[in-house]
Amino acid sequence: MGIGDKIQNKAQEVGGKVKEAVGDATDNERLQAEGAADQAGAKVKQAGEAVKDGAKDAAEEAGWGRAQN
Repeated sequence: MGIGDKIQNKAQEVGGKVKEAVGDATDNERLQAEGAADQAGAKVKQAGEAVKDGAKDAAEEAGWGRAQN
């Protein structure tokens, strides 16, 4: 995943926190639920990115994916 995807996912998480807080402040259960769902979705994407990054790093350390001399 690129840095743009990571920024977008973090923005989704932060937006979800804001949405949930506004829902809390206004007693709007729908907005609270949407905010929580946005945060959960962003965290799932971030976890997937971490797995991909870890696999990429492991492959590079093992010498896979590098040009052979």
